[in-house]
Amino acid sequence: MASCWWPWRWRRGCSWRPAARSPGPNSAGRAALYAPRAAAVAAAATVAVARAQMSYCNLMKSLTSAFRNMYGVSRFHHTTPVACCFSETLSGEKYTDPFKIGWRDLKGLYEDIRKELFISTAELREMSEYHFDGKGKAFRPIIVVLMARACNIHHNNARNVQASQRAIALIAEMIHTASLVHDDIIDDASSRRGKHTVNKIWGEKKAVLAGDLILSAASIALARIGNTTVISILTQVIEDLVRGEFLQLGSKENENERFAHYLEKTFKKTASLIANSCKAVSVLGCPDPAVHEIAYQYGKNVGIAFQLIDDVLDFTSCSEQMGKPTSADLKLGLATGPVLFACQQSDGVQQTTYLAQRYCHKAVSEISKLRPSPERDALIQLSEMVLTRDK
Repeated sequence: MASCWWPWRWRRGCSWRPAARSPGPNSAGRAALYAPRAAAVAAAATVAVARAQMSYCNLMKSLTSAFRNMYGVSRFHHTTPVACCFSETLSGEKYTDPFKIGWRDLKGLYEDIRKELFISTAELREMSEYHFDGKGKAFRPIIVVLMARACNIHHNNARNVQASQRAIALIAEMIHTASLVHDDIIDDASSRRGKHTVNKIWGEKKAVLAGDLILSAASIALARIGNTTVISILTQVIEDLVRGEFLQLGSKENENERFAHYLEKTFKKTASLIANSCKAVSVLGCPDPAVHEIAYQYGKNVGIAFQLIDDVLDFTSCSEQMGKPTSADLKLGLATGPVLFACQQSDGVQQTTYLAQRYCHKAVSEISKLRPSPERDALIQLSEMVLTRDK
């Protein structure tokens, strides 16, 4: 009975695929054969009988309780040797909220983006502006302006963010949002940031056009900067987004290749935008290639860690908390970090969190090479916030 509502099967190599038809009467016996390699599925089947009596949030909590020590996610980074705990920054200053520092250079962020999207067609304008309502985390623009200031100070102690560097923050947020609009179409998602998706309201065809319009507006803003190196850096992001989506559509049967495939997809879909945006502002503010590499490596490692934690939260948080459906990747048949680790009969959530900590540790190691500044320390603090966030 439990297997009837669970429309996924665990097939050879621990890859998830939609079931072609309803399981037969012997499905329990077949599932038992796969149980040693699929603890997550066994847990799902165990709690399925209580589905009618439980809210979706509580159901997911029951599912994730199958992973040992699962609810202590936030404490893992306090107990592991590679923990990134920086309650006091490296320059000796007291903790300052990175978002508070970053927003000094981002006042009017969404108004400025909406100006870039100004068009005469009312419906297309409404669709394009839909997610620029100020309710997002603005995580990428914050990193970009903090990195800009940190690099400027490192180079010649300049304390201001250049107009071109601030423009990179807008462009990064526009590219990110366009990718979300397109992702929601591919995933047939119905909610994002606590409200209906563009494709849910206006339909898939119009949503595709809205995402394309946002990308075109970002490209025009990028061209206005007039730096061919920066243009080349950020156009690489768009290519990576497409390649990352294709990687997500496929999978590897070889277990040794499967995790490398997952991390490559994670870089291209999430971390490339952060890494290359950080590199772009460093190019605009400092001529030293070593600084460009520091900025890139910081963004790359924080970006991968951010997505790893996102994959953990897909198991440990509720839809109401995340503002989007949880277990979405699982339902789409996508094997993320927690599932891949579970294939190796280890605690998937814990091991994915440990891996995110290692990436954050590397990010801190890189950014610490820059001259001390409040912005550099804010980037260090931001790496801890990536690990401890709950949405």
